[in-house]
Amino acid sequence: MVVSRQQAEIVEEAERGPRARTRRLMLDTAIRLMQAGATPSVSEAAEAAGVSRATAYRYFPSQAALVQAVVDEGLGPILDWRSNSKDTGERVADLIGTSLPRIEEFEATFKAALKLSLDQWAQRQAGTLGTEPQFKRGHRVELLREAIAPLGGLISPAASERLAQSLSLVFGVEVLIVLKDMWGLGSEETRSVAQWAAAALVSAAISEGSAA
Repeated sequence: MVVSRQQAEIVEEAERGPRARTRRLMLDTAIRLMQAGATPSVSEAAEAAGVSRATAYRYFPSQAALVQAVVDEGLGPILDWRSNSKDTGERVADLIGTSLPRIEEFEATFKAALKLSLDQWAQRQAGTLGTEPQFKRGHRVELLREAIAPLGGLISPAASERLAQSLSLVFGVEVLIVLKDMWGLGSEETRSVAQWAAAALVSAAISEGSAA
């Protein structure tokens, strides 16, 4: 089950007054908990917010829905990213340059969301996930497709999709895990490496397309 940012905004628009404030309280509480490194259940977020479980589940029917709402809140302006540039390299660089500082700001939240994704994977493998809706990640797919859109007439659809898939390896919280946690790089170094890798991938795709 995926609860999009747009759907969440519709809910907030439709539910004004006390109901909207209760949902906001739940969301703010979940954000605080995830920024502290926790991956709260709906019940845990409700208890921390001082909201009844029955009320909490009306707004967030599952942990996946709650975490998705927090992730969308953390992503914020990244979800609305657009570029007027016709140069794919510039567009990709702008997306990464815009996104990584925000991702780093909400690093704990995105790592907590990643933990939920991995925990659910383990539960599915063990057959213990039950009826809990799956938390799905994938905002980067559409963002990267949008970033490389100008290449549509220059390389094949298959090559374009492969480029987007390759760029997804240098875009997201996983970049911080590899470059900061494993390699010990600072913020600026991390962004520099991500930008260099992205530029190299775009250049390789264009070169292959030209040769073909």
